[in-house]
Amino acid sequence: MENYQNQNDSMNNPNPYNNGNGNFMVTKLPNSTTVIILGIFSILTCCCWGIIGLILGIIGLVMAKKDTALYNSNPNQYTGIQNINTGRILCIIGIILSAIYLIMMIYYLVTIGYSGMMEMNQNYLEQLKTMQNQ
Repeated sequence: MENYQNQNDSMNNPNPYNNGNGNFMVTKLPNSTTVIILGIFSILTCCCWGIIGLILGIIGLVMAKKDTALYNSNPNQYTGIQNINTGRILCIIGIILSAIYLIMMIYYLVTIGYSGMMEMNQNYLEQLKTMQNQ
């Protein structure tokens, strides 16, 4: 009978996060894990011409901002703000590394051109082959 009473109270309660006793159900922030994953991948992919890491980092920062605003609206209702803060830091690091790599690649393309870059890579591979043969 008591179990039926608790189910009936929760059905009549307009606030789904309130369990009827004045206590709020604590839920995890919706994108806390996603922000960390995007931050890690933005660091790992920063050397893919700088574009992929930059895009992933920006997406992660936008998601972190939305979840931080959600958390600030009702801090007692949500957990996982530590994951959001960690993911935001990882996204910022990924954006910085990607931007540095992108600027470096643009500089190389402007100064020595694409053929010059391919020639540098070919020389590097030849040096590796001679080192292996010794």
